[in-house]
Amino acid sequence: MSVADGPYVVGVDSSTQSTKALVVDVATGAVVASGQAPHTVTSGAGRESDPEEWYTALRSALAQCGDAARRAAAVSVGGQQHGLVTLDAQGRPVRPALLWNDVRSAPQARRLIDELGGAKVWADRFGSVPGASFTVSKWAWLAEHEPEAARATAAVRLPHDYLTGRMTGAGTTDRGDASGTGWWASATEAYDEDILGRVGLDPALLPRVVGPGEVAGTVQDTEGGLPFSPGTLVAAGTGDNAAAALGLGLLPGTPVLSLGTSGTVYAVSRRRPTDASGIVAGFAAAHGDWLPLACTLNCTLAVDRIATLLGLDREAVESGGTATILPYLDGERTPDLPNASGLLSGLRHDTTGGQLLQAAYDGAVHALLGALDRVLDDEADRSAPLLLIGGGARGTAWQQTVRRLSGRAVQVPEARELVALGAAAQAAGLLTGEDPAAVARRWNTAQGPVLDPVERDEATLERISGVLTGAGPLLDGV
Repeated sequence: MSVADGPYVVGVDSSTQSTKALVVDVATGAVVASGQAPHTVTSGAGRESDPEEWYTALRSALAQCGDAARRAAAVSVGGQQHGLVTLDAQGRPVRPALLWNDVRSAPQARRLIDELGGAKVWADRFGSVPGASFTVSKWAWLAEHEPEAARATAAVRLPHDYLTGRMTGAGTTDRGDASGTGWWASATEAYDEDILGRVGLDPALLPRVVGPGEVAGTVQDTEGGLPFSPGTLVAAGTGDNAAAALGLGLLPGTPVLSLGTSGTVYAVSRRRPTDASGIVAGFAAAHGDWLPLACTLNCTLAVDRIATLLGLDREAVESGGTATILPYLDGERTPDLPNASGLLSGLRHDTTGGQLLQAAYDGAVHALLGALDRVLDDEADRSAPLLLIGGGARGTAWQQTVRRLSGRAVQVPEARELVALGAAAQAAGLLTGEDPAAVARRWNTAQGPVLDPVERDEATLERISGVLTGAGPLLDGV
């Protein structure tokens, strides 16, 4: 099939808060239809969602796409990483899924690190050191705290696997999402039976890892409710960050800073990452390279919450003042402080609400930029503009804070739904035989205005670093 034939594909982004679907023209990259439906996330002791809601949201989002979705020749799902989905023998959820930002499994993560011989062993074998977000830690927590649920589990899936499986009837995943589990070893690109034995998980419960460019299956839709024709191709899908990397058409070394529910920094690399500090997760890229990535739990939602507490619009920032805020409202992943809470320092009588809000932005961006320094390797052009994506990327306060604290130019791609676009590019690659990242480059998805660099605000960076250093023991003990 030639590119000029111009079929449609569907790309899906099943995120923490909602599912979005785009119908995309393969020839041009034009989005011809879209839909979105929300999910419910618990806000109690943990962060959980009912996977059935994801499927309901998928059906609703696709229905909003109308006839365009019915014309799709292929579909792919990008989904939130790390989440633990447990299914019974009939394929129904045993319990709500444990999401990536559920930090109850922090003790299990620390125990697993020690049991295997330390962080370096983990980094060398798996590419990453597990934290509370990783699926292996969540399974260990489940086995310890809900053993009946663990015994009732006949299949273990990631969020994107669950939706792909509902379409195809098969159990598959991809190397990008599998690399965030903690039981897929990047050194061998296979499930690691040693760690699976340690957490009591039968490898037969895990999905088959589909290779880049391989078809995961075809739409079966025995339940009805999906607009696709039986036999429509289903791509492997991948995790949300790997999908966004595809959606940008990233070449090695290009830095990305994503401002979403979480904040992430990453770049495609040809080298397998092994960071024993645990700051950089050595994920696999969906198309065959690697995706070293660092993640913070507290980004746009944390700053928006502080704006709400202050009774201010999120853009109502003011410069000046001595206040520092570490916005760790839900614990933190980078630095690894899962039990931390937010911290305010340097409050003065003349401190304004706008200065406090700016301090929250500063605290969030400081963490991301520190992580980015560790993500970038010798392949990276450290003078290149930062690609700024995610829900916060179009906010003036976010843009200006990143420019001021990085001292670098910032480029804001005009394309908005990069996870769904990356999934669509993956689906398109099944039809055209192209590398999905090359498809996205052909679609020119990274195009957008470049904001010139400004002088780096060293004083603010040093003040935040000093507060973080001094408050370390307090934060870790909360």
